[in-house]
Amino acid sequence: MSKLMQPRQPWYRHPWPWILMAGPAVVVVAGIITAWIAASTHDGLVADDYYKQGLAVNQKLARNDAAARMQLEARLRLSAGRIELRLAARDDAPLPARLRVTLAHPTRGDEDQVFILAGEKGAYAGQIAALGPGRWQVVIEDEAATWRLAGSVQLPDKPEALFIAAENHNDRR
Repeated sequence: MSKLMQPRQPWYRHPWPWILMAGPAVVVVAGIITAWIAASTHDGLVADDYYKQGLAVNQKLARNDAAARMQLEARLRLSAGRIELRLAARDDAPLPARLRVTLAHPTRGDEDQVFILAGEKGAYAGQIAALGPGRWQVVIEDEAATWRLAGSVQLPDKPEALFIAAENHNDRR
């Protein structure tokens, strides 16, 4: 039989239609998987009260400035299950009997921890739950929330950190 006389095969017997349909089929499957992941997981980075948090920025800046006026300096040390903090201020600034220390993971809010540390003469200590590796945001403040020191610590590489209050020179219009 000549080539012209051969019976024609149906389209699904040829490889090219299947090759051409494979690309869009993969994209559809990937889109379905992406939609499932987006719907079934929690986005821990989005705050429910973002507007209130935005309004609180000026209050935080004022508390940072109060710490700078007191010339506060804190040395933090995190060891196995223990937190130790040394707080120093200018000569006439009183140091509180209790501090609130917040250790916050930048991306996993469920791992955040808040402690109230008691101490005297600028030495504070307490027990903490185990912290995972990574960069942790640290906020140190008095119980009345009149001043605050903020910074970060990298675990397990650098479990000690120094926080020094500095004047905020940002333009606040």
